[in-house]
Order: sequence, then structure tokens, then C-alpha cells
Amino acid sequence: MKHIYNDILASISKGEKPLAVLIDPDKIKFDSVSSFIEKVNTSIATHIFVGGSTVNENITDALVEEIKRHTKKPIVLFPGDTTQITSKADAILFLSLISGRNPEYLIGKHIRSISKLNETNLDVISTGYILIESGRETAVERVTETKPLSRTNIQHIVDTAKAGELLGMKLIYLEAGSGAKFSVSKEIILNVKKAINIPLIVGGGIRSKKQLENAYNFGADLVVIGTAFEEDESFFDELKTPLSVGHFPKGGK
Repeated sequence: MKHIYNDILASISKGEKPLAVLIDPDKIKFDSVSSFIEKVNTSIATHIFVGGSTVNENITDALVEEIKRHTKKPIVLFPGDTTQITSKADAILFLSLISGRNPEYLIGKHIRSISKLNETNLDVISTGYILIESGRETAVERVTETKPLSRTNIQHIVDTAKAGELLGMKLIYLEAGSGAKFSVSKEIILNVKKAINIPLIVGGGIRSKKQLENAYNFGADLVVIGTAFEEDESFFDELKTPLSVGHFPKGGK
């Protein structure tokens, strides 16, 4: 088993800024995987996340296998359903949608995934997944039948993140959603980072290098970019040089 979570912790402790490229199996053509991954390999991206809200069964397995042919970067599953679990990846974000109240996405699907996970050597990383209102309805909302947290009620978001940490989550993931109109705001990132002592992931609505740098400077430990690359692969050209980011004080204090 690869210890992806420990590697992420070590990277963060050294002041590094992990960056994940999210690949949705339903939005990439297999004949373009090699050229896409070549761009990932020449960028500052450190991880590849694979998953989506509505992915046809068995696609993930074949896609991960194809990606592995072209890169040595860690591949982490970002599953919307148990059908997206494959032993060919290195790790899985064991997502609990703590911003919603649908029991299926809080614990139900997790229980049904155990028999599949037991047959793998995946590094299982428990993750508190928090959907933030982003100006438009996202696929996560439709599939999970839950509502995002209001972007203006920052204290509620902070309390939700802290509750996730106290429940034993290893990561907190603030998600604006695929195709978000607004990314997670500076105020949300700053306040959540100050409240928790576990790594903070931020994703959704980030479409420029400046936005990416801002997310890190506001307190994100790892940023995920997906739609920006789907819509404009030239974005990779911006990510061939180091980011201009500072060091967020430990614990956000």
C-alpha cells in the first residue's frame, strides 16, 4: 500500500503546495488521455484525482489503468459512488458529505463500499466534504439531493468543518462544485483554516494561476482544479513555473 496521506502531510509540513488535477471519467476521451497526462507531467501538479458525480460503471477502472501507463504521479479516487472504486488507484478520498443531511452520502454508501475496499490496497483517507453555494446548481447537488451551505454564513461553514475534524476526518474539503460561478471565498478559507488542525483542500471555480495562488495564500493546503483544464488545456502552460505563495502560519493563528 502506498501511504499517500502521510506523503501529503509530509509535503505540507515542508511548506510545499500540493496541486491535484481532477479528471472526470465522463468528460475525457480515452484517445486523449496520453496527451492530457503529458501536460500534467510537465506542470507543477503533484496528484491526479479521478472521479465525478455521474460516472458510468467500469469506466473508472479502465481510465485509471490508462493514466498509469503515462505517469508516476499518485492517483487518488474522488468517487461519487461505489461503482467508481478500483484497486488500480493509489488512494481514495472516503468522502462524507457533512454539509448535507442525506444519510446515503453521510454513511450509507460508505457501508456498501467496504466489501470492495477490502479487496484493494488503497490508502483510505476519511474526508469531510463540504459543498459551498457557488452561484449555480452543481452536479453534486442534483445527485446527492442536498443543498450547499450558504457562502455568507461563514460561522456555520467553520462549525461544520470543525465538527468533521472532531469526528475523526483526516481532511476537510471545501467544494464550490464543478463549473462553479464563484470559487470558495477568501473569508471562508481563512476562517476554516484558523479553526482546524488537519489539512484543508479547496476546489471548484478556480480558473487562473492568480486564483490558485490566492487559495494557497488564504490557507488552502491542497487545491483541486478540474473544469478549468476541461475547458482550456492551455491553462497548463501557466502552471509550468512555481507559484507565488507565502507560508500560512501553522494552525492559522
